Amino acid sequence: MANPTSLPSPWSVLRDGLRLIARFVKTHPWAFALAVFGAALYAAAIVASAQVVGWLTDQVIIPVLTNGADFRAKVWLAVAALVGVSLWKASGIVLRRTAAGWLQFRTRQDVRNRLLDHQLDLELAWFSQQSIGDLLAVADSDTDRGTGVLAPLPYATGVMLLLFGSVAMVARIDLWLGFWSLAGLVIIVAVDVKGAWTVYPLWEEVQEQRGRLWSLAHEAFDGALTIKSLGREAKVADRFGVTSDGVRDGIIDVNTRWVSYQAIIRALPPALILVLIYAGAARIRAGAITAGDLVTVTYLLSLLAFPVQLIGFVLFDLSASIAGWQRVQSVFEADRFMGYGANSAQEPGRAASVAGHGVDFKYRPEEPVLVGVEMDLAAGTTLAVVGPTASGKSTLALLLARLWDPADGAIHIDDRDLRSFARSELPREVAYVSQEAFLFDDTITGNITLGDAFTDEEVTSAARLAGADVFVSELPNGYATRLGERGTSLSGGQRQRIALARALIRQPRLMILDDATSAVDPSVEAEILRSLKRADLPSTIVMVAYRPATIRLADEVMFVDDKTVSDHGTHEQLLSRSPGYAALVRAYEEDARRVATDDHRHMSTDERRRS
Repeated sequence: MANPTSLPSPWSVLRDGLRLIARFVKTHPWAFALAVFGAALYAAAIVASAQVVGWLTDQVIIPVLTNGADFRAKVWLAVAALVGVSLWKASGIVLRRTAAGWLQFRTRQDVRNRLLDHQLDLELAWFSQQSIGDLLAVADSDTDRGTGVLAPLPYATGVMLLLFGSVAMVARIDLWLGFWSLAGLVIIVAVDVKGAWTVYPLWEEVQEQRGRLWSLAHEAFDGALTIKSLGREAKVADRFGVTSDGVRDGIIDVNTRWVSYQAIIRALPPALILVLIYAGAARIRAGAITAGDLVTVTYLLSLLAFPVQLIGFVLFDLSASIAGWQRVQSVFEADRFMGYGANSAQEPGRAASVAGHGVDFKYRPEEPVLVGVEMDLAAGTTLAVVGPTASGKSTLALLLARLWDPADGAIHIDDRDLRSFARSELPREVAYVSQEAFLFDDTITGNITLGDAFTDEEVTSAARLAGADVFVSELPNGYATRLGERGTSLSGGQRQRIALARALIRQPRLMILDDATSAVDPSVEAEILRSLKRADLPSTIVMVAYRPATIRLADEVMFVDDKTVSDHGTHEQLLSRSPGYAALVRAYEEDARRVATDDHRHMSTDERRRS
């Protein structure tokens, strides 16, 4: 928990809260104005009801009790006044709650939409440094908490108007009673501010712990297969439980501290009423006020007991909102944006040439991944990128798709810098398919088209070219089969083929395959790649390759080693002049033979068992 010595001043908390409120209100001023108007109607109705009760006391109740006067002449007027004030108050409540609720939920929707838009504009480098669970917490619990003050805010605004109106009315009746009323209300509000100030750092810690809890939950769900396969369920549950207990204890600390202040606040209004009754009795004996005046004052202050407490609730919500909004604001303050130019994409139908000059890249400043990369690829070429593990092959594929930008140098497609394309234009020319095929909770058709207007024939053709049509046709609902989240109903190889079809249907001028068929059988992969070459696609193809059969299908090979392009030529040329490449290919071939031998041995064993 936060150290009390690090507490900000009460006025800084209040200042930050007012700035936050102003930010929200500025977006939807009319909704806030309507809510405050409803709260003002309610406040005025309370003051009016006190006036009506005082009038009834002086004009009806006291004459009946002292003189036995006939009250029937005024009873209907009294009933009409009470009913009118009640309807007046009800109208204010309905207007306030409706407008305040709309303001709160619409603001939450706006914040979440802005969060998504903002994050999608950021570089992938920023995401690599974030916890996905923490980002989910920001979008959910922190946004809820950050906008939580908006619902009671108009009521509190109306309460402030009510307080001013009440003090003014009491002062009009009697200045001394007005003075004591004002002094008592100032003390109550001061205690409210003190309470909100005290719980603010506790709310900060609670929101941080909630973020950690979301991160652990996301990690557990995302890694369920690994957790179960290693039998780590109990350990993960214990770890989650410790963090969950921390959130629970933090919330208990907040509420314990706040309830202590609320106990004081609840006791102050009755004490104030007792003081005013004592002082009012003295003023009646002095002839300064009537009994009806005192009833008006005490009745009004009794009605203020809950509204005054609401100021405390708003300040409590305000401290929580500031703590939640600081985490939301930290995302909005991220400024690692992708820069864009003005170039538009060319229409498909012609492959693109690719060139890279002096390309350097680092994930961390002290660890270069690629240094001085040079490449020149003619339009329509199929290039295999080969290299040892961690040589930078996948990083190069990401740079070619402009999912990252090089630290130095430039990559061009048809003599146009990738950074010169306008937003969303480059993906119309370049398609990137990774080893980890991500599918959406949608139909197969929906996963291939992604909502774009492609015909069924185009979908089928792309799936056939990617080697997916056969297994899709065997599914109960064919292309209308819903896959579930991440496409878990399909095998890894099937997911990869759907992702490949998703790229092919768009006829990219440059297609980048980062080991995109690694989960399919070698024979199936070879057939898919042969189909791509026979189809005479209007695409230049760059594929990160490991299997010898795949490498041989390429027109050219780029050997990446020691953080740079070590050699570039045909497969045969590199075998003859690059010892490192030749050794790596021999290792690939030996591994392929070993896998084939093991598969043959297992098949023979199974056949003997069946016989």
